[in-house]
Formats: sequence, C-alpha cells, structure tokens
Amino acid sequence: MADKPSFDSKDVAKDALPAPRPKPTGNPVFRMMGLPNFRFKLPSRNWLIFLSITGSFTTAILYDRYHKRKAQQRWCNIVSHLAREPMASTQLPRKITIFLSAPPGDGLRAARDHFHEYVKPVLVAGALDWDVIEGRREGDVRAGLAERIRKRRRKDGEKPANIVEGAEEEKDLLQQLRDAAGIRDSGDVQGDLVLGRHTWKEYIRGSHEGWLGPLESPPDPPREPLPATDDALPPHEQAAVNSASPTPYFQEAESQPPKSAEEPQKPETPKEKEKSKEPTQQRPYIFPAAYPVASPAPSVPESLPPSAILPFPHLLGFLNTPVRIYRFLNRRHLADETGRQVAALVLANCIGNWNVEAELARIADPNASPTNTDTNQPDPNDVDMVPVRRRWEQESVLEDEERDWHKSAWQPHGDEGERVWKDVMVVDPRIGERMRRFQLAADVEEKARKDDGVDPARKGMWENLREMVGWQKDTSVKGWEHGFVGEEGE
Repeated sequence: MADKPSFDSKDVAKDALPAPRPKPTGNPVFRMMGLPNFRFKLPSRNWLIFLSITGSFTTAILYDRYHKRKAQQRWCNIVSHLAREPMASTQLPRKITIFLSAPPGDGLRAARDHFHEYVKPVLVAGALDWDVIEGRREGDVRAGLAERIRKRRRKDGEKPANIVEGAEEEKDLLQQLRDAAGIRDSGDVQGDLVLGRHTWKEYIRGSHEGWLGPLESPPDPPREPLPATDDALPPHEQAAVNSASPTPYFQEAESQPPKSAEEPQKPETPKEKEKSKEPTQQRPYIFPAAYPVASPAPSVPESLPPSAILPFPHLLGFLNTPVRIYRFLNRRHLADETGRQVAALVLANCIGNWNVEAELARIADPNASPTNTDTNQPDPNDVDMVPVRRRWEQESVLEDEERDWHKSAWQPHGDEGERVWKDVMVVDPRIGERMRRFQLAADVEEKARKDDGVDPARKGMWENLREMVGWQKDTSVKGWEHGFVGEEGE
C-alpha cells in the first residue's frame, strides 16, 4: 500500500500568499510622466570613437566660422564710416573695377562664390560701387581690359592710323545723359581689384596690350605655303604632266564640288551648338616679344589706377583632400588677409609704387639658375654675385598659387589660342613704373588689431528681450526720422 503524501500547513500558507511586487527603480517623476527609465552610463568603445571624431570636427568648423565672422566684421567696422558720410544727389558713388576669371580646371562659379563670401561684405560696408570684367576661359580678362583701354584712348582724342574720313565716332549715350543732368563722378581715387594669380597675369598682359599696342587690330598673318612632299616628280616629268593635263592638280581640286554638298549634313550635337554660340575671343594686338620696340600711347597717364591683388587658393583633386580639409578648417586666415586688402582699397589713403627686384647669379657658374632676393640690389660684400636682370615685384605676386593649378593649365592646347597662364609674366619698365598698389596705413592696422570684431548695430538676446518687455527704450533713429533730430520748433 502506497504512502499518502504529507501536506504541511506552512507550505499551503506560502502558496496562498500573493507574490511580492518588484521594487520600483528609476526616477519616479519620469515614471509618472510615462517616460522610459533612462539609465545614465558610459557609451561603448565604438560610440566613444565616433563621438570624439565627429565632435572634434564639428568643434573645429564652428571655431573657424566664429573667428572668420569676427575677422570680416573687424574690417567692415574699419570702413563703415564711409557709408555714413553725406553725398550730394547729383554725385555718383566711388566706383572700382573688379576682375574675375574662372580658375584653371574649374568654372566661373568658383570665383563668384569666393567674391561673394570674402570680398563683397567689406565693399558693401564701405558703400562702394563696382563694374565687373569676367572671364570664362583663358584670355577673356586680357581681351576685356585691353579693349577698355583702347576705348579710353579713343575718347582722349587718339585716332588710329587707318581711320576712314567721315566715320562716326562712338558715342556714350549714358555719359551724355549724365552730363545733361549735371551728374558728376565722385572724384575719388579709382582702382582695380584682381582676384587670383591667373587673373593677375591676364591683367598685366591686358594693360601692356592696351597701352603699347595699336588701336586697330593688326592684319592676320599670311598663311604658310604647303610643304613640298618627298615624292615630288622631277622637273622634266612634272612639265610633261602639266603639258598633258590642261589644269594643274590643285586647280582640279578647287573645281570639284565639296564633299559636304554631295553628302547629307550631319545634325549638330548640343555640345557643338553651345560651342558655336560662344563669342570668339579677340586676338592679341601685340605680344610680349614686341614690347621693347613698341611705343607707348601718347595719352598714357603718368600713373595708372592702383590695384589690389587678392589671394584665391583653389586646389582640385582627390589626392589633395587632406590639404583641402586643412584649408577648409582655416578659412579665418584667408578672410582676415582678404579683408585687409579690400579695406586698403576702400580707404585708399595709402598708395605705393611697385619695387624692382634683382635676380642674382654667381660668376663662377654662369649657367646657374638665378636666385631671387628680397633686396633691390645685390649684396656689395658678396663679390661672387652679379645681377642678371631686373625683375619687377609684380612678377612674384601670389606666385605660390601656380603650384595648386590644375594640370590642364600647363598642357598644350590643340587650338592656336594664347597661353597667358602658362607663359612667363613680362613687365615692360614703361608700364611697370606707372603701376601702383593700395596699402594699409599703420594707424589703420593698429586700429583693426584692437577691434574685437563685434557688430555695434547687432543686439544680443537679452537686449532684445528687455526692449520687448519695456525695460529698455529703443533709442535708434528710424529711417523716416532722419533729418528731424531735435525738439519741435528748433
């Protein structure tokens, strides 16, 4: 007989009691609001690596943008007093000329974006007006500047040698309307702003072409005769062939109809249509080899308009990504240097001349390449060094940018176009000594160094809040209240 299971009263009582509730964990406030239980803990190793890299890069970008904005505002504050000066209603603001050109291997939009980001804020703060000469390809800026100088020479009374009697002179209708209305120019110093080394080389070439070249386009060079082939017939056989045939071979070829008339014409592709719509570039009127024998124009002034050359670093290529990232994180230095040059142009209170450098070479090694020095004359103590040639300072401006140019700027082209970027810059002494440049005065530099780069017209969050509540009265003069300052009856 099997044993009956024994029942303990204590076990039955334990089974009858409900299970105890788990002890609540986490913040009771979050629990009452229905939010999940946030457990604060250190992230994993992978998350730490990701957050450290992204956080460092984001911090570097924000730091650079902050100081870039302060640098631009610093130079805007330096020139902002010019915008508050009164001006007559019949007076035009000061106008400068800006030269932009597409960088090697890229389009014109890169130059425009650089101008709008770094140059335009300072020009607007100084209340300047400007004209722009743009170049979409190599040589456009050269042709535009040379044509502008030739128009100025014709306006000054200079006439070309082969002028036709009775020809109507070009009339500037806009200038006639301004003269009739009594509108005059500001009379301030005009100037030119050049962006980048590639544009500067075209600017130099265009200045020489305009002042040293002729007013009219020279005739096209004669075509070279066809080279004689090696399988040409002897004279006696050629005479027999000519006597047998009524016309020579090249006359028969000319008498034959062209192939395009017999064969159907192929439709043009979109690229060919766009290329055909592009305006043809004007041929140079004079080349650098002819500068020494050319005579300058009678109307050339004693001093040409001063210029300001701004840096335009532009690097392309996937392998140059580390350098491009470094430059992207240090744009504040570029903004400060560009703002300094533009402020010197806007103030125009210090204008200097270009210097002449000397290239030296040792007497013992005449075939050695010249060495550039910072002094205008060779060291008299070094008897082994002699000057090779005079090198103008314009030739070395932004010379380091040529190392960043795309390789297409150095490769030969299939067409017969000019190569202003590839050629060595040539400066004629008669033009080089007349060129000037804008410089920043020492007192302005000291004032800019003490400026903290804060916009005085910009209000903080607390100031705006105090005005909204009514704790602070807005004392700024509204636009419609200008000219009515003072009590009524005064």
